[in-house]
Amino acid sequence: MGKNIKGKEIGKGLLQLPDGKYCARFVNKFGKRQEKRFKNLPEARNWLLDAKYNDAHEEVFAPTNTTVDEFFEYWITNIVGDLAPNTIRNYAERYKTNIQPIIGHMMIANVKPMHCKKVIITMENAGYAGSTVRQAYITMGAMFKAAKMNDLIVKHPMDGVRFSKPLRAADDIRFLTREEQKIFLEASILTHNYYAYALILETGLRTGELIGLTWDVIDWNNRTLTVNKTLEYRHNQKVWRAGPPKTKQSYRTLPLTEKAYAILEDLWNQREYRKESPLLETTLEYMDRRTGMKSQFSMRDLVFINWRTGEPTKNSSYDTHLYKLCDKAGISRISMHALRHTYATRAIEAEMQPKVLQKLLGHASINVTMDRYVHVTNDSLTQAIKQFEVGNQF
Repeated sequence: MGKNIKGKEIGKGLLQLPDGKYCARFVNKFGKRQEKRFKNLPEARNWLLDAKYNDAHEEVFAPTNTTVDEFFEYWITNIVGDLAPNTIRNYAERYKTNIQPIIGHMMIANVKPMHCKKVIITMENAGYAGSTVRQAYITMGAMFKAAKMNDLIVKHPMDGVRFSKPLRAADDIRFLTREEQKIFLEASILTHNYYAYALILETGLRTGELIGLTWDVIDWNNRTLTVNKTLEYRHNQKVWRAGPPKTKQSYRTLPLTEKAYAILEDLWNQREYRKESPLLETTLEYMDRRTGMKSQFSMRDLVFINWRTGEPTKNSSYDTHLYKLCDKAGISRISMHALRHTYATRAIEAEMQPKVLQKLLGHASINVTMDRYVHVTNDSLTQAIKQFEVGNQF
């Protein structure tokens, strides 16, 4: 039996140390000694009971002195390094801004649901958007899942943790109606960005996929376009960064419409006359997440180059130009991503099968396609009622 510093027995596996702290220890079923120190006896006794119970019920107990900060740095560098750059950046931003101030200093084994819930509540009280709160929620969930899989914790501290702040409603997501799309294209046709806007409306490309488009992925004979990389400007580092598509499902080959083919053909014929910056001599490297191999491309092979700078057009520059264009055309402002929303909406209105649209958009889940990108317009509602009337006549 263990004793305290006064010689009083306090229980098997428990011992008070000369500095006044209490040590709890036992030998697990693998013959390995497990030990931990506590400030008081009740904490030591509770830990010992929980540890023995988990060991007896085949839960591998692996006490650790690793802090949440330490594990996050290892996790973000070594475990999720193959994810899209935007995803990793979102994880890091949410951790450093919202998660770290509350639980970063804690031992990861001591984090409980109430601590994770505090992160969520603090963000809600600070007025964060529901989508941003969800990013923090996903970050904690993924990080602690990895910790549990690697036996750093016994239980997932996010179990039972929910947040009530609603995400942005689907009908708040901006897209162009048929009439607005017509007005928009007429207003943009004389601008230097017309081909970029029109190609997204014909293919549903993400902005990074459009910016990273190179001539080698255009198959003129089969009239297809293959998505295999992305490109974005990192404003903090002031560099262009190439990367893989968002998910493995984002690698896809798209059949080109007649209009999409004509757009690319016009750009190909104009390439000798475009302004080219010395930056285009740069060769960028990116990871192919399907093979794990690194690939390269020359920026000179990019399809879209800014007419004024001779460099790729930054994501933010496209949006800025779109705002001005919409104001001039007299329609509500949209972003580049709204053009992708519009493509998906037109596809559903044309009765494209959702599963086919999922493949064309490069989504891993059909739910994402239906919930986030497909909208029922007033025109389609009116048409549906007319069809109902025709079929419901007696």
